[in-house]
Amino acid sequence: MDCLFCSIAAENIPATIIDSDDVSVAFLDIEPFQDGHTLVIPRKHVTSVLDDGGELGRISPMVTRVARRLVDSLGASGVNVVSNAGAVAGQSVQHLHVHVIPRYDREPGINAIRSTMPRRPIEEVAAMVTGEPNRK
Repeated sequence: MDCLFCSIAAENIPATIIDSDDVSVAFLDIEPFQDGHTLVIPRKHVTSVLDDGGELGRISPMVTRVARRLVDSLGASGVNVVSNAGAVAGQSVQHLHVHVIPRYDREPGINAIRSTMPRRPIEEVAAMVTGEPNRK
């Protein structure tokens, strides 16, 4: 199987990983909607929440941990938690993933989920979230 997210979980290709455990990996999105936009994936390959067999529940502790970390470290006021299932819903990588998108007071509401503000460099965001230099 040739899966981008399986390769990231196996650390075969670089990603800005901000947290991981035996079940899941969290890394910064390379095309973020907001500063700190993070993807949480299961290490086990599952196509989507429609086929997950419980993987969404197993990665939920990481989703919660990442959400709290993004709010605390980046000064966000909240988060959106989204998982797209199927191409029609916008799923572009066929591996279950949850978007954890920090939200800031300057652009409230679901309609502003994709910020129009300039993004910080990913290395700067990674250092803020992890408290250490970039973990590529």
